[in-house]
Amino acid sequence: MMIELPEADGSVVRHTMGEPRAYPPPPRPSTSRAAYAAAHVVADPAGDSLDWDATLAFRRHLWSYGLGVAEAMDTAQRGMGLDWAATRELIVRSSREALSAGGRIVCGTGTDQLPPGPASPKEIAAAYEEQLAVVESAGAVPVLMASRHLAAAAQGPDDYAFVYGRLLSQVGRPVVLHWLGPMFDPALRGYWGSPDLDAAADALLALIAEHAPRVDGVKISLLDADREIAFRRRLPPGVRLYTGDDFHYPELILGDAAGHSDALLGVFGPIAPAAAAALRALDAGDTASYQEIFAPTVPFARHLFESPTFFYKTGVVFLAWLTGHQRHFRMVGGLENARSVPHMARLFRLADAAGLFPDPGLAAHRMRAWLTVQGAAR
Repeated sequence: MMIELPEADGSVVRHTMGEPRAYPPPPRPSTSRAAYAAAHVVADPAGDSLDWDATLAFRRHLWSYGLGVAEAMDTAQRGMGLDWAATRELIVRSSREALSAGGRIVCGTGTDQLPPGPASPKEIAAAYEEQLAVVESAGAVPVLMASRHLAAAAQGPDDYAFVYGRLLSQVGRPVVLHWLGPMFDPALRGYWGSPDLDAAADALLALIAEHAPRVDGVKISLLDADREIAFRRRLPPGVRLYTGDDFHYPELILGDAAGHSDALLGVFGPIAPAAAAALRALDAGDTASYQEIFAPTVPFARHLFESPTFFYKTGVVFLAWLTGHQRHFRMVGGLENARSVPHMARLFRLADAAGLFPDPGLAAHRMRAWLTVQGAAR
């Protein structure tokens, strides 16, 4: 089975489809690592809402592979098309589905219901509290997401300490904090009170130390493995480091003699079967199989998250369509057009090289159809 794919220089690659790598669902979630996949949403192509059946079906797919679902995070287009009304319904529906499926779920809480423009730290804290109440009442673990409003309003670390301290003093269960780097959202530059990442890390660690019993863990998404490891080694006992590094996840999850990272990753959605198989190997102490399974997914992940990184969601949904998890390639807010044709063609080749297409014939058929619509078919 061969398909011709365009390159950025105008040339064409004749790509022969490979064989899928079959990974059956594991009998149970990983016992050695906590692992969550940040899940995307499926748009309703006939309107402005979501296709709830397809959206929830993808979450059941993730749970079937023993992965937890990280709901209403930036992968679900928070701040890039999905408004708070839809997000609130997403949290409620997915949490109800998790209870039915016996799956683990964490949900993002933020301040995106506030109107654009200035907001005071008190107004920002109140917005967080509104969303926190929704997540807690749904029975999910809250993830206190980084806030664009807070990044714009804060004058320094004290403003972050005020807002997060107020939230952590009232949560009903330990929560996950979130440090999202500017490569994922340029509006978050200088988060935790300083553009200096060492100073920002010190401020976040001080906050965690003060409220450690109320912090399950912290998700770090800086795409800097050395910085993540250094941060991880300074955490109080019992506080997890959830890697959000979609470039270096195999070595960070594997860890070293001083510790390891758990996982809350956008790339785990597209590679869920492989991720589950790798974690099962790690549970058994088979690090060679762990590394062998993950190795071909890394080139795919690095291309998926290449700059501008915040458009990685386009590739995530593209792969969900090519693998048959949804019947169309449309996104909330028209974000399906955010990546170039050569970028998507290379993503297709890397996904196939990693054995991510359970039905290569379906993937090739849909890829040809998409190239035809784009005017790039040969």
